[in-house]
Amino acid sequence: MTLRMNIDCNGCYQRIRKALHQMQELERHEIDKKQGRVSVYGAFSPQDVAIKIRKRTNRRVEILEVREAPPPGEGDGAGHMP
Repeated sequence: MTLRMNIDCNGCYQRIRKALHQMQELERHEIDKKQGRVSVYGAFSPQDVAIKIRKRTNRRVEILEVREAPPPGEGDGAGHMP
């Protein structure tokens, strides 16, 4: 999932990073300070994660994109005969 957030300073960046580290349902995250975008990966409800980040950081959060991972076994070529 990709979020747009206002990341003005290092304090904002640290607050967002700390909030993301505290969330157990996230597998990993990426923060792009220049673009003001935060990408999170894992099994979670997008709305719940956005609300938690907003509450913990006191920053406006806008969901830009949500992508679901393919089910296990799909997309990796498993089970296909040549």
